[in-house]
Amino acid sequence: MLGRLASKRLLEIRQVFRQTPQTTRPFSTALNYHIDSPDNNPDLPWKFTPTNSKKVTEILSHYPSNYKRSACIPLLDLAQQQNKGWLPVSAMNEVARIIEVAPIRVYEVATFYSMFNRTKVGRYHLLVCGTTPCMIRGSRDIEAALLKHLGVQRNEVTKDGLFSVGEMECMGSCVNAPMITVADYSNGSEGYTYNYFEDVTPEQVVEIVEALKRGEKPPHGTQNPKRINCGPEGGITTLLSDPKPPPCRDLDAC
Repeated sequence: MLGRLASKRLLEIRQVFRQTPQTTRPFSTALNYHIDSPDNNPDLPWKFTPTNSKKVTEILSHYPSNYKRSACIPLLDLAQQQNKGWLPVSAMNEVARIIEVAPIRVYEVATFYSMFNRTKVGRYHLLVCGTTPCMIRGSRDIEAALLKHLGVQRNEVTKDGLFSVGEMECMGSCVNAPMITVADYSNGSEGYTYNYFEDVTPEQVVEIVEALKRGEKPPHGTQNPKRINCGPEGGITTLLSDPKPPPCRDLDAC
């Protein structure tokens, strides 16, 4: 009795999600499962391009022939670059065929790592760091400025297909917080770039978006003109010379 009730309830839940357009599902939900749609189902053919097929061969050469599965992540990354920033199930199936594993083994990887997008993204996918240092430094204001300027919600794509905005946890530039990343899929895998823009303000991220709209490539890295890379404003004040060797060792004798 309980089994039938649980099965019925699960069916009702699945029907609700089937009626919800895929582009408006929460990103976290889209990561957890797959529902066939006209543009994302296993019956759609998907192959690497001739150029990328050569890259596939080169990637596989890095691993022993009996450990092809080790190439799963770089091959998924290449497939995502080729497919304008997202991974359809047919692309994952092709990766599974190449590395000779069951498709579920590839699905496990693609759904675990947030770097893999399971739904369509914009040609420029903007990721706002949401970890504590960036949040303290105003990352929520950065995200709000982007969403308001583009007229979308988080993980939605603009009507022209150019932009989408998401969140990513710690990008490793805490000293330059807050920051965003721009994943540029506008030129396929050949022109793919993934650049950090650090020390940003709400006004600066809007300027970056407008520059990308014009087809420009805004300078990445710190956006604070008073800093060089991750150095402090005004230049460094410590470690101005080579450190002295420890007194307990004769380094010249080594």
